[in-house]
Amino acid sequence: MKDTHTSYNREKLHTLRPLIVLTGPTAVGKTAVSVEFAKAVQGEIISADSMQVYRGMDIGSAKIGAEEMAGVRHHLLDILEPEENFNVMLFQRLAKEKIEEIYDRSHIPILTGGTGFYIQSVLYDIAFTVETDMSVRDRLEWEALEKGAEYLHEKLTAVDPVTAENIHANNVRRVIRALEFYELNGYPLSEHNAKERQKSSPYLFRYYVLNEPRELLYEKIESRVDGMMAQGLVAEVKALKERGCTRDMVSMQGLGYKEILDYLDGVCTLEAAVDTIKRETRHFAKRQLTWFRREKEVTWVEKKNFADMWELFDFLIKDFETNIGKKL
Repeated sequence: MKDTHTSYNREKLHTLRPLIVLTGPTAVGKTAVSVEFAKAVQGEIISADSMQVYRGMDIGSAKIGAEEMAGVRHHLLDILEPEENFNVMLFQRLAKEKIEEIYDRSHIPILTGGTGFYIQSVLYDIAFTVETDMSVRDRLEWEALEKGAEYLHEKLTAVDPVTAENIHANNVRRVIRALEFYELNGYPLSEHNAKERQKSSPYLFRYYVLNEPRELLYEKIESRVDGMMAQGLVAEVKALKERGCTRDMVSMQGLGYKEILDYLDGVCTLEAAVDTIKRETRHFAKRQLTWFRREKEVTWVEKKNFADMWELFDFLIKDFETNIGKKL
């Protein structure tokens, strides 16, 4: 293993473009693993998370704290206000900028998080189409208001079941964009993404997916949600509501936020809101795993196969050194 007190050659980094992806379903333990991995390989972490970009949204997004970072530099955290929109195109641009900056510092970029499409957008430099007909979006937004989110999601399922499977019905903005793509281009967004996925990556990468038995993962999800409630998730959402945040905002589409908003608006009891968060988080984890199984050149890291976390770290470091480190 390379001496962690030495640096990689900056020119070689820009030429070979090494990139580590460390992902997995929610609550699997990506944060702790990514920090130790980064310390071992002189890495800096780029958050591939659609919620952790927002300031004031710490508990519900399970955002890493300063102590947990253990001195490892993290990027794309707390860069937007909850009132601002965030999407995959913006993420891709910002992440690519950070990757270049990390190479300039002679370090290794580590893309960590559970938003699979965000990761894919960077890894394969996916090209996104520019919408040119706002009348289509306007009509779809009106349909969402008039007929509801479920109606629109069913409409997407009929023309693009693969994309619909990976978007929750409540995420109206993403459903609209997928329908918009279909109507403007005449073929499904999933087909476009599949073609883009066949592109060669511009990076020398290793793509690790942490996983563990579903029963244990679901127990961790339940425990995490209980922990969020104990930490003050209701107060966090109440503060966002009082500053004017509403459930139609991109920031408030995250798991935990829209459910607690329902409780605060008197739509349901707190107990029902918590139960919904747990159920939807389990479903989200299942969708994440489905996404990762479709990705190519992935190394699955089953936590049950290691005696402890240090054995798991040893595997990751040796795998990195064999496939990337020795080339730098």
